[in-house]
Amino acid sequence: MKETLELRMYGIVPYNISPIQQGIQFGHAVVEYSQMIKKLNLKNSDSNLVKELTSQYEEWAEIYKTFIILNGGTTNNQFTKLGTMNKHTELLKSNGIQVAEFREPDLGDQLTATVFIVDERVFNKVDYPEFSEFVKEKNYEQFKKTKLSDITFDNFSTSDDLEKLELAKEFRDFLGGDKNVFLRGFLKNFRLA
Repeated sequence: MKETLELRMYGIVPYNISPIQQGIQFGHAVVEYSQMIKKLNLKNSDSNLVKELTSQYEEWAEIYKTFIILNGGTTNNQFTKLGTMNKHTELLKSNGIQVAEFREPDLGDQLTATVFIVDERVFNKVDYPEFSEFVKEKNYEQFKKTKLSDITFDNFSTSDDLEKLELAKEFRDFLGGDKNVFLRGFLKNFRLA
């Protein structure tokens, strides 16, 4: 395995602002991410999580600098009806993904960007293939006749079959844990902004 993993800053922005504004809002959120890291370091500099987040952000900022700006849909912070961006942001947080948000004062403090760092195990499908390919490579004989649509991580990770459960665990470890498994599935739902 490589010593370091390529990192990208992913983010979601509203569909209904101009492309230049989408980029600007994304940039604002990246600055918020940097500020969040500084604040975490001031509060908990000894925490392993803070050290990991700081190291990851600094590596991304110094080496990779790649932005992936995605169409997040609508934004609405009304308690009666949240926009899709607001729902996506809450889903990221509930799955343990460290995010930074930006709310635009000129747009009524609406959520206009949410950003998070993703490592290559999520987006590099050549070195880290989809689950069905992973299974076929590991146990080709047993699953050779299985329909491709039946070889899903969800089917295997909830199976009563111990071998299927073991393959799901092995894939989870291969991708770097539950957060990356979640992000791989989550990001499939988005298109570039």
